[in-house]
Amino acid sequence: MADVSMPRLSDSMEEGTILKWLKSDGDEVKRGDELVEIETDKANMTYEADQDGVLAITASEGDTLAVGEKIASIGEAAEQPAAEQPAAESEDEERRSEEEHEPEAPSEEPEPEPEAEEQPAAEPEREPEPQAVGESEPAAEEEPSGEDDGRPKASPVARRMARELGLELAGLEGTGPGGRIVKADVEAASSGTAPERAAAPAEPEPEPAQAAAAEQPARARPAGGDGQTGRGESEVQELTRLQQTVARRMAESKATAPDFVLYVDVDMEEAVELRKRLKAAAGDRPAPSFNDLVVKAAALALTEFPRANGSYRDAKFELYPRVNVGVAVAGQDALVVPTVFDADRKSLGEIARQTRALAEKVREGSITPPELSGGTFTVSNLGMYGIDRIVAVINPPQAAILGVGAMRPQPAVVDGEVTVRTRMTLTLTCDHRILYGADAAEFLARIRERLENPLSLAL
Repeated sequence: MADVSMPRLSDSMEEGTILKWLKSDGDEVKRGDELVEIETDKANMTYEADQDGVLAITASEGDTLAVGEKIASIGEAAEQPAAEQPAAESEDEERRSEEEHEPEAPSEEPEPEPEAEEQPAAEPEREPEPQAVGESEPAAEEEPSGEDDGRPKASPVARRMARELGLELAGLEGTGPGGRIVKADVEAASSGTAPERAAAPAEPEPEPAQAAAAEQPARARPAGGDGQTGRGESEVQELTRLQQTVARRMAESKATAPDFVLYVDVDMEEAVELRKRLKAAAGDRPAPSFNDLVVKAAALALTEFPRANGSYRDAKFELYPRVNVGVAVAGQDALVVPTVFDADRKSLGEIARQTRALAEKVREGSITPPELSGGTFTVSNLGMYGIDRIVAVINPPQAAILGVGAMRPQPAVVDGEVTVRTRMTLTLTCDHRILYGADAAEFLARIRERLENPLSLAL
């Protein structure tokens, strides 16, 4: 039988959670059949069978396993009855034959009295045989329990993290299937919020002294929301893999990237007129949105400022040959950033169609990891929510992120006269390790110039 291991479905994936088996245990599957739906750090993906055969499931729904761990096996249809059942039957027959051909076995009860002195050498030979059979049965039972030599049950990723952080797994309480310690338990313990196993049995033991001491803080706490400091009974929500990834990457960005922020106001009057024309010419097809104009303007500016299209890695600048602009989209439970590849080479119509298709996939939950990878720059737009200015967090390891605010009619001076113009604020958050103030200012000014002369976006 061929093992089916937890696949690596994205470049940053270390472990995955089995959401739903699409086939049942014992089903015959064919190459290309969808077997299981797996939650990764970027999206939910289905994994397909790579060969024909009978499916034997070993991991349950809800289990979190490291990449490479066995989740099932696929074998030939005749393999299970021919290989497994007869094997079990042959073992039973061997045991029966051993019992039938050993007349001394039933005499083991009276052996200690009459034969203990007469046959001291015969007994050590008979004892290992029942011991070997007896030991083989617990060994088969201990294997699925997940403990080796008394070690606590834990995933490989959790063991590695605990070793790096200097935590003892024996003191942690696992929240995985069967009490297994997973990555989230180690992370919680490192922040001081994880429950310890030692605390559970310790509660009933210290009744005389500690019970009274424990009641004191219990009385001091206000019940429900009646007290001045009471918050009521809170609800704890577990993070999805995607939410864990977003939290980790945003914390990594703020902790490692020394950022600075630039603002610029853009006159969008001509862009408004251009979009009216494009909308009339598009007919039934989707017309480019103002955000599509921003994506195109940023992509063209990135070709002129290579370091804005790069990253800082290990004391070196890494400049990317392709301009892949990520567009932040609000998903069901988290912020998702699908990628418009080669945005500098795409027309406004192509960008419009692709961004709409990607946003729809995000909302449906059908976006794939390849469509979320490879971004070199990000655009985050909250203007549709009426937000005038947004200081976005850099999406590591990118050099910068562009925040887009709402378009509003504002008074402006044009040719010495005060008039009302449609204006918008752009905010550029930069990693100062690779993008310096003057370069960032020129880059942002170039984006503004493109948007204020939008015909250049169509060339």
